Amino acid sequence: MTDTHVHDGGAHAEGKLWGGRFTGASAPALERLSRSPEQYFSLVPEDVAGSLAHAGELERAGIITGEERASIAAALEQLVVDHREGAIRPLPQDEDVHGYLERELIARLGPLGGKIRAGRSRNDQTANDLRLHLRRVIPEIAEGVRELTETLLARSREVEGVVAPGFTHLQNAQPILFSQQLLAHAFPLARDLTRLENARLACMASPLGAAAMAGSTLAGDQRAMAADMGYDDVVRNSIDAVSSRDHVVDFLYAGAMLGADLSRLCEEICLWSSQQFGWARLDDAWSTGSSIMPQKKNPDIAELARGKTGRLIANLSGMLATLKSLPFAYNRDLSEDKHYVFDTAGTLRTILPALTGLVRTVGFDAGAMRRQAVQGFTLATEIADWLAEQGLPFSEAHDVAGRSVVHCEARDIGLEDLTAEDLRAIDERLTPEVLERLTLESAVARRTGANGTSPERVREQQAALADLLEASRSASQNGRSPQ
Repeated sequence: MTDTHVHDGGAHAEGKLWGGRFTGASAPALERLSRSPEQYFSLVPEDVAGSLAHAGELERAGIITGEERASIAAALEQLVVDHREGAIRPLPQDEDVHGYLERELIARLGPLGGKIRAGRSRNDQTANDLRLHLRRVIPEIAEGVRELTETLLARSREVEGVVAPGFTHLQNAQPILFSQQLLAHAFPLARDLTRLENARLACMASPLGAAAMAGSTLAGDQRAMAADMGYDDVVRNSIDAVSSRDHVVDFLYAGAMLGADLSRLCEEICLWSSQQFGWARLDDAWSTGSSIMPQKKNPDIAELARGKTGRLIANLSGMLATLKSLPFAYNRDLSEDKHYVFDTAGTLRTILPALTGLVRTVGFDAGAMRRQAVQGFTLATEIADWLAEQGLPFSEAHDVAGRSVVHCEARDIGLEDLTAEDLRAIDERLTPEVLERLTLESAVARRTGANGTSPERVREQQAALADLLEASRSASQNGRSPQ
């Protein structure tokens, strides 16, 4: 098919679904403002899915026959193919995806194509289209998150036993296993998967049949129509069905939170790959260079992903601002919902595979991490803890440990270099037994609390994360998608 179909018969032939009560033409400026952006026409598969379900409802209501429904269904399914292959495309006068498809349907079926509009409105159509779209794209994004999380888990197992400095306030704090640091980025992503799944579940009630806002006299079995589209239920209130967008906000919040979590990982990759840290070596295929400085290897993936987080946050803020103070029921302001959804989904689908490739291929320097793990007197807490175990109040133990640091600074040595003679000079309560604690292995191994950095606890964390990922993948495979 081509895009040259012409049908004389009013506004519907022009790609508009209204116009009968108007006697004059629309102003060009209105036309430009009112027409959907090109990207909105990508909802053709979702709009056709809703039309197929609606055709079944029209047959049950006696508006069309079974034979007519079959003809409409065949034409609709062909429209999806023709649109995908570029055999048809929206014309400038097509105001939105609904008018575009109805124009094409009428061009193919004549007056029968015009029957499809009975009992529905663009208000419930657009609400339905976006719910179906979210149900399709959320699992795709979640799969990207799972792949990145699984990559972090795999890398944490590869660096088992590598000790690195942990940070607070970006200052060396205490020794940790680098495996645990990687897991500290992976667990938030696992929670992001839960948020994405909740956003998908928020889209599992059908708004179709609410029509403009009061419901349809022709939609007698909305639950059957909902089941045809793979929904679990029907939105219980017709006004709410066409005007609510909290499910959109749920997705945008999940996307913004995911972006923030990715940005934190990106920030650390930028630090790790700097000359000052020297922990990471970027793979050539997943980094870029400088146009003037030949020696440079830049973490552009991490920087670009970090920068795009601002868009994800802005999309959430923009949607919430759009919803604020809207009167019931439908208002054209709500057409902004697709802009925010498309941008967030597209941004995440671009970021995730690139960041996964970066994490999968980056090289880690265990020696550099270990050398830095004792810098900044990270073993000071070991002295305080040992004194507390001997019965000294921690307030006093903390003071003694602090004076130990001052002593080491004066001698330009580390705590790990202290001798029995040094201990006597600092405080008589420091006996040589404390020296056994002033090693990286001891500091890490003794943190055996449920979520600590000891090797056995980190292995448990890895196993727990693997279970979370398996549960997430299982839930995704069992979820239903649009028919």
